[in-house]
Parts: sequence; C-alpha cells; structure tokens
Amino acid sequence: MAAKNIMIVGVGGQGTLLTSRILGGLAIAGGYDVKLSEVHGMAQRGGSVVTFVRYGDKVAEPIVEEGQADVIIAFERLEALRYAHFLKKDGALIINDWRIDPMPVVIGAAQYPENIIETLGEEHRVYTLNATEEAKKIGNPRVFNLIVLGVAAQHMDFTKEQWYEVIEKTVPPKTIEINKKAFDVGYHL
Repeated sequence: MAAKNIMIVGVGGQGTLLTSRILGGLAIAGGYDVKLSEVHGMAQRGGSVVTFVRYGDKVAEPIVEEGQADVIIAFERLEALRYAHFLKKDGALIINDWRIDPMPVVIGAAQYPENIIETLGEEHRVYTLNATEEAKKIGNPRVFNLIVLGVAAQHMDFTKEQWYEVIEKTVPPKTIEINKKAFDVGYHL
C-alpha cells in the first residue's frame, strides 16, 4: 500500500495530539509502517497545532508535503483555511464548523475571514459538521474531536471494531464509553 497521508489541524487544547495518537495506533494495529510528527505553535495560548500521520507498507519520513494530504481533519474553520494547500486534488477536507478567534483578531489587529467553508468548497471536497454542538448533545463538549474522527473514518480503510479497540487503548479509562459514543455519532453522519 502506498503511504496514506493524514493531517490533523486545530488550536491548542482541541485534542489534535490525542487524535493523531489514535490514528497512529490504528495504523500500527493494522500492520502498517507509521510515522507521526507534531508541530506545536503556542498551543497553550490558543495557537495552531498540526500533526501529521503517515502510514503504508513503508514510510520514509513523517512530514506531509504540500498537495499530498489524502485527508485533512480540521477542528476549526480558520485552521482548515490555513492548511488546505496541503490537500491532494482528490483529498477530503473534514471541517468542524467552529470559530476560535486567534490573538490578532481578539486584539483587533486582524479580522476573521468570512465564508471560509464556502471558499474552501470551491476548490476542495469538503465535509462540514458542527461537532462541538453534537458533542454537547451527548453530554460532553470535549469529545467533539472523536465526532470529527468518526466522519474521517469513512475515508479510511479500517473497520469500526478496529477503531473501537484503539480508542479503548488510547483514551483515559473513565472516558472510553463517551469517546466511543462520540465516534459513533460522527461515523453515522
């Protein structure tokens, strides 16, 4: 299998690192060679966080080059816009329709772009959901990342049972059931 390139982009505290660990664990369990790379901006202050997950028969390096991502999972609209140029022409861009103002917007030095999802949809295959609101409906807004991951799972070659096994091994024990429930919500959207 040729290398599959996944990017997870978001803002510090949104679970990008946990999500990359789940994906990496899933690929390892599937018998693939896996490379992970994490790029932290000022994550604790709401800065951009990017993780790369590459898996296949043989993967030489962890970084995804521009125009090579098969799937980009974006936990926030502006982060989707910031990294969309990494997506392949036939790749899938999965966006949590949520807005988090970066510091320049907060202090009035910049404006948050309008119509981000519509603009991205002109050039890319975009799947949008409001995972944050969906997570609130099941009782825990912090599991929105597993809802987005459930949508992304539809674009990967792993069974639902394989996803469950890795989620159970990766998330804290007391959160296993809510995380699996969140994954299911996204998987069935």
